[in-house]
Amino acid sequence: MTPSYLEMTQIFGRIGLMSFGGPAAQIALMHRELVEERPWLDEDTFLRALSLCMLLPGPEAMQLATYAGWRLRGTIGGLIAGLLFVVPGAVVIAALVGLYAAFGEPSLVQSVFLGIKAAVIVIVLQALKGLSKRALTSRQAWVIAGLGFLAIFAFDLPFPIIIGGAALWGYFTVPSAPPRPAVSIRNGHPIRTAMFWLSLWLLPLVAITVSGPVLLADIGWFFAQLAVVTFGGAYAVLAYMTQTVVDQFHWISTAQMIDALGLAETTPGPLILVTQFVAMLTGQLNGGPQLALAAGAVALWATFVPCFLWIFLAAPYLDHIAARPRLAAALRAITSAVVGVILNLSVWFALHVLFDQVSPWNAGPISIPLPNWESLNLLALLLSFLAVMLMVLTKHRLALVLGLMAGAGALAHLL
Repeated sequence: MTPSYLEMTQIFGRIGLMSFGGPAAQIALMHRELVEERPWLDEDTFLRALSLCMLLPGPEAMQLATYAGWRLRGTIGGLIAGLLFVVPGAVVIAALVGLYAAFGEPSLVQSVFLGIKAAVIVIVLQALKGLSKRALTSRQAWVIAGLGFLAIFAFDLPFPIIIGGAALWGYFTVPSAPPRPAVSIRNGHPIRTAMFWLSLWLLPLVAITVSGPVLLADIGWFFAQLAVVTFGGAYAVLAYMTQTVVDQFHWISTAQMIDALGLAETTPGPLILVTQFVAMLTGQLNGGPQLALAAGAVALWATFVPCFLWIFLAAPYLDHIAARPRLAAALRAITSAVVGVILNLSVWFALHVLFDQVSPWNAGPISIPLPNWESLNLLALLLSFLAVMLMVLTKHRLALVLGLMAGAGALAHLL
C-alpha cells in the first residue's frame, strides 16, 4: 500500500508529536504506526532498516523515520517523515529556551514532563517485549542481544565495537548458501546524491564562516563535527559534548548543561535536539533572542541535514544487501545486538526518572550504574504505576495515556 502525501503528513506528524522517551519508545511507536496499525512496511523491512540506521552516525530513530518515508514515497516522502519527526520537538525546545532564559528552570514544565516520562517507562518496556519477540527468533540471537547489553551496560564498550562485533559474528557463522536472486537498486545515484547533500549541508556553514558572526560559525562547525561521530545515538556523545561546550568553549555552565539535558529528554523528537537548546541558550547569553534563534537554526541545520545525506545515500542498497546471505546474516545479528543496546537505554532512562542520584559502581573493567535508593523519587514511582493502569484501561491508546499523564504531572505540581 502506497499512502498519499496527506496520509503520510498526518501519520508522521502524529509520530513526531508523540515521540517521547528516546529511541526505544520512538522505534516502538513507529513500529506500531507503520507495521501493526497499517500495512505500510512489513516486519523484515522494518528490522533491516533499523539495523541500517544503527550503523549510521546520527539519531537512529529520526533516520528510521526518514527511511520509512523514503521507502513509501521516495525522496519527498523521506523529507516529510524526517522533518516531521524533528520539527515538533524543535518548536518545543525553542519555547523552553525562552522560558528558561526568562524564569530559570520552569518547574511546572518539568512536572508535566515527569508524568510523560513515567508513561514512557511503561511504553518502553512494552516495546522491548514486542521487539524481542520479533527480532530474537533463535538461541544465537538471544545470546547476541545479551552480550550486547552486557558489553554496553557493564563494560561501557564503544557502540561501534558492539555493532561491528555482532556483524562479524553474523557474517562468519551463517551456513554457506547460494545468493538469492539479485534485487535491483532503487534510484541509486551515489555520487550525485552525495554531492548534492554535502553541498546543501556545508556551503551555508562556509558562508557563515566568511560573512557571519564568529559564534555562529563555531556553533555550526562544532555540531557538524558532532553529527559525523554520533554513532549509537545522542547518549554516546553526551559526555564529549558536555566537556567541549562547558570546559573548552565556555558557552554555558555545567548547571545549565544539566538543565539542557533534562529538558531535552522530556520533549518529543530525538535527544540530540539538546544541541539546539545549547546553541540557543549560548546565543541568548551572548546577544539576545535574535542571536538565539539564529544559533538554534544553525545547530539544527548542522545536526540534521547529514541525516538525510546518510539515508538517501544508503537506503537504495538495503534490499540488495539483504539478498546476500552473509550480509543478511550480519544485518540480523546487528538487529539482535540493537535489542540489547535498546535495553541498556531503557534501563538508563528508567533509573534516571525514578532516582535523583545514579552513580557508577566500578570493579576493574566493570562499571555498572547503580541508583542511590535514598534518592528514590516517590512521585515518579507513583506516576509509573498510574501509567500502567492507564495503559490497561485505555487499551494502549498512547496519545490518550500521554495526555493524561501530562495532566497528572501538572496536578501533582499544583498540589
